Amino acid sequence: MDQLNGREQQEFQKLVEQKQMKDFMRLYSDLVQRCFTDCVSDFTTKTLTSREEGCVLKCTEKFLKHSERVGARFQEQNELLMKNMR
Repeated sequence: MDQLNGREQQEFQKLVEQKQMKDFMRLYSDLVQRCFTDCVSDFTTKTLTSREEGCVLKCTEKFLKHSERVGARFQEQNELLMKNMR
């Protein structure tokens, strides 16, 4: 990053932010699709049944806990790698 001038750094930062937003939107879309497919089965009403609602809540909670755990493990591995590079 130090080799880039101010304008190049701004452009690079913009690209990084766009990629992060795209990744977040893909993750969110995958979560919605997965939980909908797994939990929603009754299309006779406009609202979710209590069973479907409970399923969706558990599905999202499980997904978020999984993502948090993967992020923590990634951070641990990254810290180990950085420590070993010194």
